[in-house]
Amino acid sequence: MRQVLYVICFAAIVFSTTAYAAEPTEIAREGREKSSARVEPVQLNGSPALAVVFEGTKDLHYYASAQTAPAEGLELKVTAKADGLSFGSAIFPKPGNFYDPGQEKDVEVYVGAFEVYLPIINPPASGIVQVQAIVAGIACTSKVCLAPFEKTVPAQIDFAQAGTWRAVTSDLAGQRAVPTPAPAAGIAPTAEVVISQPSESLGQLLAGWQESSNTQSASGQVVWYFLLALLAGLSINIMPCVLPVIPLIVMRLVSQTKEDPSRRIGLGLSFCGGIVLFFAAFAALSAIIKIATGSSLDLNSLYRNPTAVIVLFLLIVLFALALMDVLTLSLPSSLAGKQGGGAGYAGSVAMGFFAGILSTPCSGAIIGAVLVWAQTQPAAVSVAALILMGVGMAVPYAVLVSVPKLLSFVPKPGTWMEHFKKAGGFLLLLIAVKFTLTGLTKDHLINVLLYGVVFAFCVWMWGSWVNFATPAGRKWATRAAALAIAVAAGVWLLPVPREPVMRWQAYDAAAIQKAIENKQPVLIKFTADWCTNCKVLEKTVYMDPQVAKLVADKKILAVKADTTQAHYPAAVDLKAVFGEAGNVPVTILLDPDTKSLTKLRGIFDKQELINKL
Repeated sequence: MRQVLYVICFAAIVFSTTAYAAEPTEIAREGREKSSARVEPVQLNGSPALAVVFEGTKDLHYYASAQTAPAEGLELKVTAKADGLSFGSAIFPKPGNFYDPGQEKDVEVYVGAFEVYLPIINPPASGIVQVQAIVAGIACTSKVCLAPFEKTVPAQIDFAQAGTWRAVTSDLAGQRAVPTPAPAAGIAPTAEVVISQPSESLGQLLAGWQESSNTQSASGQVVWYFLLALLAGLSINIMPCVLPVIPLIVMRLVSQTKEDPSRRIGLGLSFCGGIVLFFAAFAALSAIIKIATGSSLDLNSLYRNPTAVIVLFLLIVLFALALMDVLTLSLPSSLAGKQGGGAGYAGSVAMGFFAGILSTPCSGAIIGAVLVWAQTQPAAVSVAALILMGVGMAVPYAVLVSVPKLLSFVPKPGTWMEHFKKAGGFLLLLIAVKFTLTGLTKDHLINVLLYGVVFAFCVWMWGSWVNFATPAGRKWATRAAALAIAVAAGVWLLPVPREPVMRWQAYDAAAIQKAIENKQPVLIKFTADWCTNCKVLEKTVYMDPQVAKLVADKKILAVKADTTQAHYPAAVDLKAVFGEAGNVPVTILLDPDTKSLTKLRGIFDKQELINKL
């Protein structure tokens, strides 16, 4: 009977202490970098408190100070709310140092695993209370900052179990604390937690002063950022992403100087309108998402979406091929033949819109600063700032259209402009690879680049294998073949690679030797980035759940041996240790019980590997 009581008591203690282990809420994620938080009750220096427990990777961090955050108010803030409860100042741990490439200095951040404590001012003697911790700020990696966030982390706290809560101690000296909210109405703070509070009368006296100061400061800040948005828009015109289309714009403006003045101005302003339209469309989309979901959107979000970057990559490649005269982009004859120039206006708007798209991959630090700030402002201010950026980009072209004499300083069209245009095509190809695809994983990047070559070939078939004299049947057969090749290659190469279902360890001879000494079987997959058969084997065998389950069940050490370059340890050992000529793929199974070594060369069926395992 006594043993039964012990078991019951032990189970009650386990239940009471694990009931608070709520599922963590994801706060931020960028590729493999991520951070999450959960809430649990603790005894902080002997008094009840909430602990907001953060878990994260080493590169994704939050800013500890408003002075070093990307914009004012984006430092990490943690508060909490619950019916009938009030909470004291958030007690943060001592921050660490992180080198910020954008600011070119070490800044104080919170990164990885850490805890933030919120003292509970008026804890009840018992009862279950639903609590919500609110985490706000901005998360960054060493390469990129994400959109500002505000996340809610829920928890259920049983005050009857307060005696079993984890005890923590914290030296509050030198640690940042957010302002303490007022206690819940009609409830006085207990004496368990001593918190220094300002004089109520002094607070009321200064409240109006502080509010007035903030209003003036905010107004000045808005004006300053509006001016900065215009300057940012102007600077876009010298960005390498926009420079390649400058020759086309100049040639278009030069040709328009011969038009009727009203038509010239109309076409020029249509081009400027296309630029502003792009930024207005983005601003409207951003505002809609902000209102509907509470999440912020920025131009850089486009480049974190694999589908979006691939579409933009192919669009820039297409435009580059047009600059090189591989393909002639023209309007349908039904539109081109219309009177009144409607097609001309539409073409001008489209070119301006495309120029706006091209501006985003390499928009620069000044533009990033405006965008980060805009996402923290009310919708009207944010939309206005983004549209002003488009206005700033369009201003130079509006001036050239309004004062056509300025175009007389531009050298007359000739061979130089044709060469310059085609050089711009090569520059666009460089930009397509450098600025749009850098966010893709290595395997996906290689596949997309391969498809880029196939896509260029299909565009060449479409534009150069036929002409106006080609019979209609042959023309459509050629273009149908080009389209079929492009679609088939896209289905094969463009999808995002599946995440590996097996847990691979990087090649390490010492780790393999230790596994053998511990009687653990080892599977070594020798592969290389340039090996096509290795990719086929990966998809057909190692991505198979049955193979992965068998490897896990038998506790086999799975090793990925990269032989992409000759000096890699795996490439050296493939010849020196395992006696292979160097050809890949090769799969080697090591069984320490039987001291047998099995080799599977080239492509094989998954069942063959299953039988060996």
